[in-house]
Amino acid sequence: MGFGTGPLIVQSDKTVLLEVDNPEADAARAALAPFAELERAPEHVHTYRITPLALWNARAAGHDAEQVVDVLERYSKFPVPQPLLIDVAETMDRYGRLSLTKHPAHGLILVSHDPAVLAEVTKHKKIRPMLGEKIDADTWTVHPSERGRVKQELLKVGWPANDTAGYIDGEAHPISWVGQAPSADPAPDGSWQLRDYQRMAADSFREGGSGVVVLPCGAGKTIVGAAAMVDAQRTTLILVTNTVAGRQWRDELLKRTSLTEDEIGEYSGEKKEIRPVTIATYQVVTRKTKGEYRALELFDSRDWGLIIYDEVHLLPAPVFRMSADLQSRRRLGLTATLVREDGREGDVFSLIGPKRYDAPWKDIEAQGWIAPADCVEVRVTPTEAERMVYATAEAADRYRLAATTPTKIPVVKQILSLHDGEPALVIGAYLDQLEELGEQLGAPVVDGKTSNAKREELFGQFRRGELTTLVVSKVANFSIDLPEASVAVQVSGTFGSRQEEAQRLGRLLRPKADGGGAVFYSVVTRDTLDTEYAAHRQRFLAEQGYAYRIVDADEYLGPSLPGDATGPTDK
Repeated sequence: MGFGTGPLIVQSDKTVLLEVDNPEADAARAALAPFAELERAPEHVHTYRITPLALWNARAAGHDAEQVVDVLERYSKFPVPQPLLIDVAETMDRYGRLSLTKHPAHGLILVSHDPAVLAEVTKHKKIRPMLGEKIDADTWTVHPSERGRVKQELLKVGWPANDTAGYIDGEAHPISWVGQAPSADPAPDGSWQLRDYQRMAADSFREGGSGVVVLPCGAGKTIVGAAAMVDAQRTTLILVTNTVAGRQWRDELLKRTSLTEDEIGEYSGEKKEIRPVTIATYQVVTRKTKGEYRALELFDSRDWGLIIYDEVHLLPAPVFRMSADLQSRRRLGLTATLVREDGREGDVFSLIGPKRYDAPWKDIEAQGWIAPADCVEVRVTPTEAERMVYATAEAADRYRLAATTPTKIPVVKQILSLHDGEPALVIGAYLDQLEELGEQLGAPVVDGKTSNAKREELFGQFRRGELTTLVVSKVANFSIDLPEASVAVQVSGTFGSRQEEAQRLGRLLRPKADGGGAVFYSVVTRDTLDTEYAAHRQRFLAEQGYAYRIVDADEYLGPSLPGDATGPTDK
């Protein structure tokens, strides 16, 4: 492509502007995704930034500087600044200049054939105490217990180490598939097969030994985890966000593999079973008793061969600390987005492993494995009284007031009336707002206080069609399998959390029995913090190719009441 027609403007400050309306925009977005992060996504021009961590993730996933340069030059409207191209090449070259590996006599060692780099890091005040003795000009010993922490510190100083030190095999345990078909299409007898991208994800992880697989919600991340278990043939510890998610893992493993109920243990607030495959919740793992993490015994209780971190983007800080001590174990992180609102993506990279596989959401949608989704931001106008309360409130209270304005309730009712009879989730963050909505809609509310038994009962009724509307809190952000849901109405969130937005849309992306799509509504109060946070929340999904239509509640919903032939579901 000659200069003058491409969708990208590449700037020397490492920002890349993408013209959304350009015919090549979708192809350029997909090509950018492995090494650039979306920063802003207004209507016509999206802004990406090429960061060192994104480049190192790309390098670890098998991309080289030549490929990155080719993408920038192929899609750029103007000549790409030469200093930026040099910087991209040099940044990617920093990955792997230092290696952690095993020496038959000295154990764990740090190796570099670049004397200046080795001198720089071995004199660093935080890194030097983790090292032992100097063996020769290229090699230092590393205290085995510091394998994770030294990788964290090396990343912070801009020299990410390539960890090739290998892993303890752990305790062997046979695991095999059951019911596989000879092709990727479901056979008439109900047998099944790994999808191509699931196999590629599992293969990429196996070749790397540890790392993260990024797949959209509904694309079958659990199957990728099971494939890693079948490949490893080892005892496995699976860490999940909550008990309901853990039981979904158990059910899927019982259905797809040779594992039996006696081989799978649950380590949660309700049970303390340690078996060859043990599923534990982050909450229990991070619980302190008398100032100590009692669940450390869980990590030491068996010679684990594989540890799987479900929803790895949600890892609590104590699990990061524990992960620093588990560097001799194979580790697989599964997530729909590597975005962390606390900025600890670097810790995921160094302690769990680099990104090994990433499939863009729209690619999986195009293959028919997740449902297409229409995203609509519905803006409501608060009453004069609500505006005055907001205007005179303390700064700390303003988002809550904007997000929970009572004006949203009739709007939610109208939206649901447009989708009468369709399985719908109403999602929010503030319990008093959710309880009011549940009462107004005549729908049950699932929140943190709802027992696991009650949650499973309500989710079961929803799956069977006995309930068409559920009001849910943040408990539905994570690993809840409700494939029938085709409508979601978001009324409030955790400020500007991009990861939460992705998880909530993900509740709708499981393929529908009728092959239909889904509609994701976000009800937002105009002229308040609610609109600012909504724009921030949408950034990750914009990077995946989802465009939000912004509509006025009165104009959009007024004529679109039941019986009216027009409305948002007409595509």
